[in-house]
Amino acid sequence: MFLVSLWAAHVLLGRARANGFAALALAVGWFAEQMGSSRGWFFGHYTYTDVLGVTLGDVPLVIPMMWFALTLLGYVMACLILWRRPVLAAPGWVTGGLTAWLAALIVTAFDLGADPYFVFVLEAWIMEKKDGGWFGETLQGFVGWMIIGFAIVATFQWRARPVAPSLTDPQVNRAVLVPLAIYASGLVFQMIWGHPIEVRAIAFFAMGIPLFIAAVAWFQWTQPANPIAQGVTP
Repeated sequence: MFLVSLWAAHVLLGRARANGFAALALAVGWFAEQMGSSRGWFFGHYTYTDVLGVTLGDVPLVIPMMWFALTLLGYVMACLILWRRPVLAAPGWVTGGLTAWLAALIVTAFDLGADPYFVFVLEAWIMEKKDGGWFGETLQGFVGWMIIGFAIVATFQWRARPVAPSLTDPQVNRAVLVPLAIYASGLVFQMIWGHPIEVRAIAFFAMGIPLFIAAVAWFQWTQPANPIAQGVTP
């Protein structure tokens, strides 16, 4: 998931901006998880088990990589939903803030079903508070996901000042499909194997609605007669 997301980011954002996005998400994601597991910041108190493999500090290396993949897909989907294009060029404070906020919501919607699965089925970490209000997870954790997701996407836009990719590049269209495909696969997984069973219905609506809107926006963006696809702002 990390490597294909990095490829998509290179195509959509350019190599330098994509590498900067990845470095930012890896660093912020690791810091947030390290502070969470060691001090209870952001997500509540929890301890990682050895299920997810090699760690840096207390945090499995796969977790910061997941933060990059998720925030990238959140960013691309938010741009599609709000602006009918996969990358918002030179965003202002308002447009950039709206994009980062919606991206954080999209990422957190994924976590609604993912966290209970990681806790109960994979047993990837152990929550200190056993009944935090959400199927063994804490409601505080979703606040943390919103904060960290927003911070990563907002900081990237502020620092990188992304530019719009060319629709004439055949790789661009395929690169846009990568975030949508990852989110769709997460949706299907949660609907089939989500635990407890209640999260399967939650995933259908919480993830399905933004995915559907983003997919329609992607289709509109690819139509040559669409003025937005040509970079014209209505």
